[in-house]
This record gives sequence, C-alpha cells and structure tokens, in this order.
Amino acid sequence: MKRLKYHIVILLFLLTSVLSKNLLAQQGAYDTLKVGAYITPEGDTIGQSYLPPVLVYGRMTKHWRNYWADWTRLRNAVYVTYPYAKAAGRIMNQINAKLVNVADRSKRRAIIKQHEKELKKEFTDKLTQLSVYQGKVLMKLINRETGNNCYEIIDEYKGFVSAAFWQTIAIFFGSNLKQSYEPTGKDLDMEKIVKDVEVMYGYRTAS
Repeated sequence: MKRLKYHIVILLFLLTSVLSKNLLAQQGAYDTLKVGAYITPEGDTIGQSYLPPVLVYGRMTKHWRNYWADWTRLRNAVYVTYPYAKAAGRIMNQINAKLVNVADRSKRRAIIKQHEKELKKEFTDKLTQLSVYQGKVLMKLINRETGNNCYEIIDEYKGFVSAAFWQTIAIFFGSNLKQSYEPTGKDLDMEKIVKDVEVMYGYRTAS
C-alpha cells in the first residue's frame, strides 16, 4: 500500500513537470493579449474590454401604442399651427404697441379693425381648414406666444359680448377659450415639440 502511494506521488510529480515545460515552451511574442485599460480615480489600472450590444425586442403595450399615437397627432398639429400662432403673436404685439397711448375708444377700434382685416385676409382660408383638435392646439400656442388666453384677447379687442359668444361656441365644440398653456405641466410634450419646430423654422438654434 505504501509502495502504491509512492508511485502515485512520483507520477503526479512527472505530470506537473511536463505541463510546466509545455507552458514555458508556449511563451513568446504572441502569448499576450492586448486589452484596453481603465485608470481609476485612485490611480489603479484595470483591464477593460467591450461586450457586443444585445438587442431585446418586446411587444409594445396598449398604453404605449396609445401614447405614441396621441404624441404623433399632437406633433402634426403643432407643425401645422405654429406659424399661425407666431404670426398672431407678432400682429398682436403691433396692435398693443399702437394702443398704448390711445385713450379714445373709436380710434382704438379703428386700429384693431385695421389689423383684424389684415389677419382675415392672410389667414381666414387657411384657418377654416383646421380641425377642431388643431384649433385647440392653436389656442394654446397663441397663449404661449402672447401670454393671454383667447378669451382675454377677444374681450380686450372685441368686447365682453363677443368673448362670451365665442366661448359658448368653443364649449359647444368641446374646447375652451380660457385654456392656459403649461409648458412644465400638462403641456410638457407640446413644449418639447414646439422647441423642435422652432429649430426647424429658424426661431431657435439646435442645442
């Protein structure tokens, strides 16, 4: 039994010697793999390599299908109506600048009527082609450009009766002239789209 153990020890020793020689024989110019390195803030160097990307596919849920459908509809409406909102804001600023020192009501009405004709001439045919949804988006964008909702604008330029009349019509079509624009709240998606549109139309540089 002792003799068998002795032979096993000798055999293991011989195998170890052969393997060591083979490993030493394989060492040379091509026994090292070069890899990238990452140097930690503490100054340690760690070997670094990159794994290939893994693509994971999954079915879009109903919630996200509806979300992206609504987002696409909103994006298209903003693209269509933004130029009108921008033009309306520009003309309203011109009107307000002329009305600053005018106290006479008849003169104020004449100034407003002059610009009203300008707006009708330029936009009536185009605006009548908008859908109800696009009209809602336009009212929000006008609020964004002017700081006033459409009810306040009509009340200021045309009087309370006209404002109340058009508010009734708007409510009938499921809208509201008094709706506000909340770029960091419920209108966050619209604000993101508007900023992209502003880059497209040259009102803002890409950041």
